[in-house]
Amino acid sequence: MAEYLASIYGTEKDKVNCSFYFKIGACRHGDRCSRKHVKPTFSQTLLIANMYKNPAHDINNRMNEAQLQNDFDLFYEDVFIELAKYGEIEEMVVCDNVGDHLVGNVYCQFRLEESAGNAVTSLNNRFYAGRPLYTELSPVTDFREACCRQHETSECNRSGFCNFMHLKHPSRQLRRELYEGQRMDIREKRREEMRREDDERRSRDRDFQHERPDFKCSPERPEIKQEY
Repeated sequence: MAEYLASIYGTEKDKVNCSFYFKIGACRHGDRCSRKHVKPTFSQTLLIANMYKNPAHDINNRMNEAQLQNDFDLFYEDVFIELAKYGEIEEMVVCDNVGDHLVGNVYCQFRLEESAGNAVTSLNNRFYAGRPLYTELSPVTDFREACCRQHETSECNRSGFCNFMHLKHPSRQLRRELYEGQRMDIREKRREEMRREDDERRSRDRDFQHERPDFKCSPERPEIKQEY
């Protein structure tokens, strides 16, 4: 029985735990959902709820497609650089849905759980564009499972109200620059740490040599003559 329950955990067959929350980290029913939303204590992934305000969703918007993409690229770059301060980012995605539970959501998956935890603690005391940030650890582990496959092929008939993620993508060049730049920064930080460790080791060796007492030769002992 326990094996069966473990095999269906977080799936549509699970009548106790919400499959949408497990896969996507958000559910349109929110706290009113009839199934449990099990919030993780540890996770590599964090969620910043409703962070991105897409100008295209404003009825007074007059920006063309190029301007909208540039606006999003500036946002994506700004957030990526800030989040990278907490640790190595494996993936950062932004939802383009219009449903309240997904609109403007930013998900960031770090290489280490510790990085995600530190970011959540810090960001919940921060503001962006004059609005407070609401950040939490997310159960999402695979963005491919969380995304709408039909949307990727322009076949989703639910539009922005779909309950699976519709992602807004940064320009390819920006994405490449951010991720490659991050890897270069990480390598440089590691080299700097190694240099610092080498310097500390050399310093300890010098101190040891300085503090170590000299091993002086004993004064010449007088020859002991044996008397017969």
